[in-house]
Amino acid sequence: MKAIILVIIVVIIAVSYSCRANRPERMTDALSSSVARIAEADQILGEAYKNKRSDIQVQGQGRVEKILPDDSKGSRHQRFILRLSSGQTLLVAHNIDLAPRIAGLQVGDSVGFFGEYEWNQRGGVVHWTHRDPAGRHAHGWLAHQGRRYQ
Repeated sequence: MKAIILVIIVVIIAVSYSCRANRPERMTDALSSSVARIAEADQILGEAYKNKRSDIQVQGQGRVEKILPDDSKGSRHQRFILRLSSGQTLLVAHNIDLAPRIAGLQVGDSVGFFGEYEWNQRGGVVHWTHRDPAGRHAHGWLAHQGRRYQ
């Protein structure tokens, strides 16, 4: 009898915890936090563009606006243009000699990034979206459809 009561108490606690963890307020808080991080990243990138700054480690997210041919001069790079929620565009130059290519990338896809920003007149370039084999630079990455490319 004591074992049955103990099992019932454990089940009640588990159900209660599960209900609390899935409350809409917590999901809304997580979504608000994500939106705030993206807005902050867009602001940092906007200021870097406005002030013509380079060599800035940045993290953000954007939608693929255009897929460009690979750059095959020297190290090979997968190239595409992202549009940030602020409207700014970024060229992503992802070294595919050091990291896997994003397979199946299409216009309209969402891509997260962590890399180094370099200013240019068209909005800027993000590169170093891979691990540094020499260990002298911050490891970067791209995120697409739940997979991280680095």
